Amino acid sequence: MTVRTPAVARKPRIGLVAGGLGAYWPQFPDLLPQLRRSADRVTERMREFDAEVVDVGFISDAQEGAVAAEKLRVADCDLIVGFLTTYMTASMLVPVAQRSGAPVLLINLQPTESMDHATFDTGQWLAYCGACPLPEMANAFERVGVPFRSVSGYLEDDRAWARIGRWIRAAGVRSVLRNGRHGLMGHLYPGMYDVSTDLTMVTGNLGGHMEVVEFDDLRVRVEKVTDSELDAKLDETREVFELADTVVEEDLRWAAQVSVGLDRLVADFDLDSLAYYHRGLDAEVHERLGAGMILGSSLLTARGIPACGEYELRTSLAMLIADRLGAGGSFTELQALDFTAGVVEMGHDGPGHLAISERKPLLRGLGIYHGKRGWGVSVEFDVRQGPVTLVGLGQSREGSYRLVAAEGEVVPGPHLEIGNTTSRVDFGCDPGEWTDAWSASGIGHHWALATGRLLPELRALAGLTGLELVEVAV
Repeated sequence: MTVRTPAVARKPRIGLVAGGLGAYWPQFPDLLPQLRRSADRVTERMREFDAEVVDVGFISDAQEGAVAAEKLRVADCDLIVGFLTTYMTASMLVPVAQRSGAPVLLINLQPTESMDHATFDTGQWLAYCGACPLPEMANAFERVGVPFRSVSGYLEDDRAWARIGRWIRAAGVRSVLRNGRHGLMGHLYPGMYDVSTDLTMVTGNLGGHMEVVEFDDLRVRVEKVTDSELDAKLDETREVFELADTVVEEDLRWAAQVSVGLDRLVADFDLDSLAYYHRGLDAEVHERLGAGMILGSSLLTARGIPACGEYELRTSLAMLIADRLGAGGSFTELQALDFTAGVVEMGHDGPGHLAISERKPLLRGLGIYHGKRGWGVSVEFDVRQGPVTLVGLGQSREGSYRLVAAEGEVVPGPHLEIGNTTSRVDFGCDPGEWTDAWSASGIGHHWALATGRLLPELRALAGLTGLELVEVAV
């Protein structure tokens, strides 16, 4: 039986082809060796990224371009990078762009910052001529219906390589979404129209597979947890969390047992993300399962398998995007506005991304969750101070998805001690005006709170997926 590599663990596969016009080689004997050295250096730099690089070599004419196109089609790449070492015709790269089915990035990286104009001859100039075909490529790509994107610079240009890295990371996120298996367990949180998700639209907008599971699928796995498995999870919990004195031992043991069951559920259904909710009644087992989800969901999220409550599938996907960008991604909603300090307070009484906590996360015992039935333990922390990005997936009336994002900064200040993942975020403007603009963006009730400034990466992701990106700023 073939075992699938989880989408979150699969490195993006980047196709690489370099080329130049073969008519130059007999005219300028030193040119091709120099261009091949540049191509080798690009290959070296590409392999430094966390990606699998499929290098199909150097092409010199349209026939070799067609051969490279077939190799890249078979390789099933997530992004193809075409290195324009000098002038080359559009006929050499259009087949690559058309046949592979993958997005294409053209790079023009000349050998150094500038030419030595006093000493260069024509052959030496041609090594700096990668910019020459870019307008030609852009026009040809437009006319054959292939999106055009490029990065220009020089071989050791860190700014250019930073831009190339954004496209590669975006390709990785696109791959996770297109190849991922996304779980939905339980039922809709009552009354929340914005949370309602058409499963077909997930696949239609992002790709991937939707797997609907039942709370009974979790129940049978929780019932089979052994004493040794439970003890190991309790040890892990005490290592990862600080335990408040409000934690009741019985509730902690139940949350740990549910966590073991969740691990098994995710493995058995081969899930890359999970959204869940179950209301339950009168302390029956399904209600107890729902109340015991936060510990296990937080541990899963920290492992790169985002799990969030309230049946918020689009937010679990937003958390997956943020996590794959290396920025965490914690389940978040608006909590309050502090007009004195000029900040927006946001967080949630539920699972959080432990990797982005400012301090060792706290596990606090709760007698009740706000607005929901249940009790047990909840995670409390604030996201690391410094730059952050909100990342959400909105949905239009026509059903199309859009990325919604805003950059701000987590700042110090007082926090409620009620088992919430609370952060104080300064957006550099009146918190009321920002809240109005954010709410009008098409975002839903929840989103992912991630560390760092991610707008450049999100712009690249939007460019590769075709999603609209709404950037909220006041």
